[in-house]
Amino acid sequence: MTIEVEEILFQDKSDYQSVTVFKSKTMGNVLALDGIIQITEMDECAYQEPIVHLPMFAHPNPKRVLCVGGGDGGVIREIVKHEGVEEVVICEIDQMVIDCARKYFPKISYAYDHPKVTLFCGDAFKYIKEQENHFDVIVSDTSDPNGGPADVLFTYSFYEDLYKALRPGGKVSTQGECFWKDMKLITGLMKDIKKNVPFESVEYATTQIPTYPLGQIGFILCSKPLDEAAPNKDFTMRKMAKPVPEDMKLEFYDAEVHDAAFALPVFVKKAIKEALE
Repeated sequence: MTIEVEEILFQDKSDYQSVTVFKSKTMGNVLALDGIIQITEMDECAYQEPIVHLPMFAHPNPKRVLCVGGGDGGVIREIVKHEGVEEVVICEIDQMVIDCARKYFPKISYAYDHPKVTLFCGDAFKYIKEQENHFDVIVSDTSDPNGGPADVLFTYSFYEDLYKALRPGGKVSTQGECFWKDMKLITGLMKDIKKNVPFESVEYATTQIPTYPLGQIGFILCSKPLDEAAPNKDFTMRKMAKPVPEDMKLEFYDAEVHDAAFALPVFVKKAIKEALE
């Protein structure tokens, strides 16, 4: 797949990665980190909405929400659409990404100015270790584990910290890679989480997005039990805890998309089942 570049709007290297923003011929402005496309204005809703609303609608009343990564601002934009939310913290390590998002993607990044949002610019792996029993939902919108700062976020020890940071009944949604090319990584990580972290459910969901590799990206979804002494091992985040309000004005996600996110190809279901047994 190729995207025709109309104009380079920004190009520089931060302390963590190269950051490029360009205006494309057909997909609006595009953000790339280390040469890998992160968002385009045309299809970003196909990623931002599911990664947020799958856990948010599986929780009956999320009040405190953490976004790990997500410097473009799309995740927090979706979180603040939930009226019951009282506190949103975004922990992004790269200030350059934030600055570019605010300048070149105003329709995506505007929630930085929302009164419920607090920005912590720093290492999320360290930040999360300082939290305990605080958040109802945590959304981890990270780049790929390719030798950069996101590597540590694809270890079960990070999920142990997420578990501790959640309140009882809390939900986690993380960027879960592409099943066409990362099946070994996905099943290995899910197996490690299942073995080492007492979530009552560890699941994989999927969405279609044209500008990500092979047109697919997944989410690893985990739920902390309400009662740690008696977790409900039959629990699944497939079940929505509340309906989608009509005035939320979503472009991609609804109840049918929520159900469809868990409809996986046979080879994916088989690989995950074997890993979790």
